Amino acid sequence: MMNLLPTIKKIPYQSTWVIRHQVMWPNKPLDYIKLEADEVGLHYGLFVEQELVSIISLFIDASGKVAQFRKFATLEICQGNGYGTQLIKYLFSELVSLKVERVWCNARVPKAAFYERFGMIQTAETFVKGEIEYVVMEMSGISS
Repeated sequence: MMNLLPTIKKIPYQSTWVIRHQVMWPNKPLDYIKLEADEVGLHYGLFVEQELVSIISLFIDASGKVAQFRKFATLEICQGNGYGTQLIKYLFSELVSLKVERVWCNARVPKAAFYERFGMIQTAETFVKGEIEYVVMEMSGISS
C-alpha cells in the first residue's frame, strides 16, 4: 500500500471539535472545548490519507500583529509520528505570510519543551485550569 504524505489545509472550525474533545478534555462535555472566538479564527488540519489527525486554531488580534494559537492536538494513536511538528512549522510559516510579529500560547507545562524547540520561550505567567498547569509561551520577531 502506498504511504501518502500528510497534507495540511485550512478547515472549518467545527472540524476541530472532535479531536479537541478526544485529546484534550475527553471527560468534559463537547461544549467545553468550543471557543466563543472559533468563528473568527483560522483553523488548520493535518490529514493522513484523507483522515484528520492533528488540528490547531489561530486567533489574530485587531492589530494584525499579535496572534495566539490554541487547541493544538493530535489524535493519541498518531502522536509520536511528527505530525504535530509538521503542523506547527506550517503554522509558523503562515504567521510570516500573515505578517504577525508575535505569537503566544498557553502551553501545558509538560509540553513546554516541545514549543521551545521552535523558538518559543516561557514567560513568568502560569495558571491552572481543570487541575492542569499551564505556562504562557511566546515568540517575537516572526515577520521582522
